[in-house]
Amino acid sequence: MAVPAPLADADLAARLRGIALICLAVFFFTFIDTPAKFASRYVPTIEVVWARYTFSLVFAVIALRPWRRLGDYFTHRPGVQATRALFLLMSTVLNFLAIRQLPLAQTVSIAFASPLLVTAFAGPLLGEWAGPRRWAAVVVGFVGVLVIVRPQPADFHPAVLFSVAAAICYAGYYLTTRMLSATDSPAGMLVYGSALATVLLTPVLPFVGQAPPTWLVAGALALSGLAGGLGHWCLIHASRYAPAPVLAPFTYSQIIWMTASGYVFFGDAPTGSTLAGAAIVVASGLYILYRERVHRDR
Repeated sequence: MAVPAPLADADLAARLRGIALICLAVFFFTFIDTPAKFASRYVPTIEVVWARYTFSLVFAVIALRPWRRLGDYFTHRPGVQATRALFLLMSTVLNFLAIRQLPLAQTVSIAFASPLLVTAFAGPLLGEWAGPRRWAAVVVGFVGVLVIVRPQPADFHPAVLFSVAAAICYAGYYLTTRMLSATDSPAGMLVYGSALATVLLTPVLPFVGQAPPTWLVAGALALSGLAGGLGHWCLIHASRYAPAPVLAPFTYSQIIWMTASGYVFFGDAPTGSTLAGAAIVVASGLYILYRERVHRDR
């Protein structure tokens, strides 16, 4: 079997930049779920989802000032753009339903099934075929997720199904983001995702929403949206720099931030299996980084 040619310096630098951005994105994603879990104790889930996207849209408009470069917000593939936004919206709704009842570490662990789906479908959909080493790293990382979750029929909680469905939707969002990265601007993708969700949910809000009972709850809603805007901005840029199979294992690093956040804010102390599983998933991502930096494998 032929040995793949090493990456050029410019390609290697782009991939490393993409890896750094995906790690920063999942750090911000922790601050979507943490305030959302807190706020969902006081207001309906649909209101939490609405706030997450509306405040993201406000952040995007203030930061980007889209009226200055209207051409950046023209999409060449409106169908894919709408599908991407719907994948993201459904992923958020399902995830917020799950975190109302499950610890953050558990929900994010189940969400880590999405890199396996990304790696599996990136080949036929995007032409980005994963090599055996990268597949091995993703599979090992998923084994770490199973160590954390310890799936047993006696311990099954129905809310787990929300997390599983959210992981499937998120894989669809990630793949469609990659599809659009060559033709649509990051600014346009950020605005479209938040705008469509806001447009769809705003007419429903008067019938199901309620005023936040305290300023702390209102602040949590705003923080979830701000973190969402920042995180998805980083994710979109990461997808422009590196192929999906390269980035997928690094989403596992979110387990560190989510476990810490669950412990600090909600008293969910990590178990021994959570710590062991986290070590496995982080090691899988570090292995891919080692191959990129030292051996420059494709």
